[in-house]
Amino acid sequence: MSFKALGLSEALLKAVQKKGYTTPSPIQQKAIPPILLGKDVLASAQTGTGKTAGFTLPLLHILSENPKEKYRPIRALILTPTRELAAQVYANVREYSEYLNIRSAVIFGGVNQKPQVATIRQGVDVLVATPGRLLDLESQNLLSLKRVEIFVLDEADRMLDMGFLRDIERVMRLMPDRRQNLMFSATFSKDIKKLAHGILHNPIQVEATPENTTVDAISQKVFRVAKSKKTALILKLIIDGQWNQVLVFTRTKHGANKLTKKMISANISAAAIHGNKSQGARTKALAGFKSGRISVLVATDIAARGLDIPLLPHVVNFELPNISEDYVHRIGRTGRAGAQGEAISLVCTEELGYLRDIEKLVDLKIPSETIEDFEPDPNEPTAPKKQGQGRSNNSRKSKGQNASKHTEGNRTNKNRNRNRNSRRNRNSNSKK
Repeated sequence: MSFKALGLSEALLKAVQKKGYTTPSPIQQKAIPPILLGKDVLASAQTGTGKTAGFTLPLLHILSENPKEKYRPIRALILTPTRELAAQVYANVREYSEYLNIRSAVIFGGVNQKPQVATIRQGVDVLVATPGRLLDLESQNLLSLKRVEIFVLDEADRMLDMGFLRDIERVMRLMPDRRQNLMFSATFSKDIKKLAHGILHNPIQVEATPENTTVDAISQKVFRVAKSKKTALILKLIIDGQWNQVLVFTRTKHGANKLTKKMISANISAAAIHGNKSQGARTKALAGFKSGRISVLVATDIAARGLDIPLLPHVVNFELPNISEDYVHRIGRTGRAGAQGEAISLVCTEELGYLRDIEKLVDLKIPSETIEDFEPDPNEPTAPKKQGQGRSNNSRKSKGQNASKHTEGNRTNKNRNRNRNSRRNRNSNSKK
């Protein structure tokens, strides 16, 4: 099947061709036709399978068929959980709308809001946003969602993990009831399906691959290792293998910083990216990694979504995630768009429980081996008590309570108090 056969406009086909794509991916083949028909869509697809183009192309087609050039209200809202993902989606919108008379903008926290507000005031057809900054600007009456025709909730599962359920519900109340709704995600839990039931109307459900599976192009391997020797082993793998582009995941921000320093001490160019880093630092680190100036990017799970790095050859789990589904998202950074990739996990004795949960989730026994001088320590603690496959309610609650520490940097107590005071003042005036 060709992109032309999907019914897209000539302007969009020209933009797709310029990006070098010739054949739509499975999720694009399944999602684009019903979206063009105006249907609500619930789409599940692995990371790296073309989800963004799956909703961006038909969205732009619909808007361009009915232009509003004199006054441009926000007609399409794409809500994403992180700054990185927002920036990546916006880049795609810009690229695909190159030959269309469509204006777009992106807003997220951690940066000055004035340039974002100035762009919106000039008129925007498509707005890509993170929840905190979006609600902040709306509460200041700096934008309106009353004319939204198409609403896209991207990475919906991550939204819930990061505690954005209430924000999503608030955003929903700010938009017209009559609109087209699209939900895209890599995985769908019961909570996600419950959320979809409250947002989507008679949705068409499309799925490119079975839920929670990993991309076939990714070669997965486990190295059993003593916890105390993990740093030495990863340095050996990178140096001996002459790896020039490696994405490494740690469980904590402190761990990411500590490992980055060890890398630099070993003359490996490395940078850390996590929620405590400023937006400028995160952007600089990612740009250096993509350009090749930085060989190793050490990240927490905040960076597992939204990092679009073409032909990334290596992903290393320095520590396994305690939430099984996050493993799928982590290793999905490699093996994108059909390219080959390698995902390596360094697993100590106390992480064996996490490994078993991951293997059960992806329905795969991941090959395991040891390297001489780096064998597991028999005196290490055994695996922690198993809490069940996937996410527990306690883990989700904890993530939700700490969302402001890990996400956009724009949901501070100061902003929340200002918003509450603003609402109190409006309510007081209305009573008078």
